[in-house]
Amino acid sequence: MEMENLTKTQMVLLVLLVSFVTSFVTGIVTVALIDQAPARVTETFQKVVEFVRETPSENMNNSEGSKDQEITVIFQDSQVVKIVREVSPAVVSVVASKDVPVIDRYFINPFFDDPLLKDFIPEEFFLQYQVPQEGETKRVQVSSGSGFFVSKDGMLITNRHVVGDIEADYTIVMNNGKKLSAKVLARDPAQDIAVLKVEGDNFPFISLGNSDNINIGETVVVIGNALGEFQNTVSVGIVSGLRRTIIVSSGTELREVIQTDAAINLGNSGGPVLDLTGKAIGISTAVARGAENIGFALPINFISKAISDVNNFGEIRYAYLGVRYAMINAEIAKEKNLSVDRGALVMPAGNYPAVMPNSPAFEAGVKEGDVILEISGEVISPDKTLASIISQRRIGDEIELKILRDGEEIILKVKLAERPENL
Repeated sequence: MEMENLTKTQMVLLVLLVSFVTSFVTGIVTVALIDQAPARVTETFQKVVEFVRETPSENMNNSEGSKDQEITVIFQDSQVVKIVREVSPAVVSVVASKDVPVIDRYFINPFFDDPLLKDFIPEEFFLQYQVPQEGETKRVQVSSGSGFFVSKDGMLITNRHVVGDIEADYTIVMNNGKKLSAKVLARDPAQDIAVLKVEGDNFPFISLGNSDNINIGETVVVIGNALGEFQNTVSVGIVSGLRRTIIVSSGTELREVIQTDAAINLGNSGGPVLDLTGKAIGISTAVARGAENIGFALPINFISKAISDVNNFGEIRYAYLGVRYAMINAEIAKEKNLSVDRGALVMPAGNYPAVMPNSPAFEAGVKEGDVILEISGEVISPDKTLASIISQRRIGDEIELKILRDGEEIILKVKLAERPENL
């Protein structure tokens, strides 16, 4: 019995000893692992942007092509602050003013001769008469928007609808409150773009990026004159969509626009949309009615073309093909029973014909139902639409259209003309 009791005691002690040793070793391992664990990732680190630049390694063997990567880490919050500080002086308010007739208003109590009622009728029920004063006018501010300098010699960009009143005079209000008279050099006949100029030199300006290189999910910064009152209001968001087609309130169709969830408010129109390098990649243009955080911007490459045209020709010109079309996808291909799922299907839009009469396309023999596959070797795709390809061409350029018609591919040669003013 004593041997059995002793054995049990030893067993208990042995179990306790093993447990202690195990706990001790586990603790050491745990501490070692904790010491080696990476720092906790926070929301700040989730907003990091990395710019990678390849640089020759100091230890690089001349016979080898190995390279090290130099990584510059930029925190989004601090970068936005830096961008706003650097570009805000180049963002302006664009104010439209004009002379309007002086109108005197008269209010008459409809019961002025009724001793019982005349003192009990509220003013809102009075009859109102408006009488214009002949020959008298006063200058008033009729609208405002945003714009930004794109060159140090005083060239600015804004939306066409911001400076759409040809009878108005335009003034820009700079970030420091300085006011300068602005001249409208050109209004884009196809896009919601206008080019302005002020006299002077050494203006702060924003460099233009390349809107072809932006990606969905990319962070953008929007600066503008929100609601026409709050100068240089800043909002931050992401690129939500690319190559959208929208119809704005004027009835104009805008293609290739950028969608963003950054707040674009009334008065922001014409302001820059910037990437995290501080370059303009778009110009704020429109917001979706009845929806939150759906704004649209014209790609900056459209603006680059407009500036080039104004410098070269004194106006904005567009090459013109003269077709209406729908970009083909799997759904349209199935609906129209097409043998291809890419290209541009020539088709009417509402009451408008598929091929404009007397247009270059009409003269070349393009027909409704044709599928345009390529333009001079450039394949039409969601990334390269027909409109974007034509927009890069010049008036008078001769192009070749590869067309699918009745199951056969044909080539039509077209000479592009200048876009008519009424389109």
